[in-house]
Amino acid sequence: MDYEKINRILQDDGVIAFVTDTVWGLGCLPNSEKAVKKIYEIKHRESKKPLILMSYDIYPLFDYVRQPIEKEAQKLIKKHFPGALTLVLDKSENTPDYMTSNLPTVGIRVPANETFSNICKNIDGHVLATTSANISGEPPALTYEEAVKYIGDKVDMVIEDYGEEAQGRASTVAGFKDGKPIVFRQGEIEII
Repeated sequence: MDYEKINRILQDDGVIAFVTDTVWGLGCLPNSEKAVKKIYEIKHRESKKPLILMSYDIYPLFDYVRQPIEKEAQKLIKKHFPGALTLVLDKSENTPDYMTSNLPTVGIRVPANETFSNICKNIDGHVLATTSANISGEPPALTYEEAVKYIGDKVDMVIEDYGEEAQGRASTVAGFKDGKPIVFRQGEIEII
């Protein structure tokens, strides 16, 4: 994998497409407002739908969420990260409003996919602002070929999956109300 090229693209406000454990994703650096806008344009995504943050490990994501993280969230992180769970937590001042649709929260996830992990380990900051690789309302890409077909001409690079395929079922999205987990979207993982 050409990490130097990937880094250069991201530093130049670029957008990349990559495999995760669930579906293919689009991503950019969280601090690049220009690239975040590009993702919304590529997907024809409504601006009120936030992007989420993903990394190879929970630790780089801690900078983007308010500390301390509540106990129930810590339990879910220990049990399901890496995996198909997106947790919606209160964001810190490091998370830009333009990628969370001005919401006070941000979704974080650590996919269980080695190719994705290697990308994040080798990029500056180790975190990507992400969403699924598709046009809004269409099914997400599940293979390299689908990613190229759906959005290949719109992104700066589609990274091969190196045999680490997407499983096809979206992540579960969960948040917290009064310290108790609530599910916003039921996906791969059952938490309640």
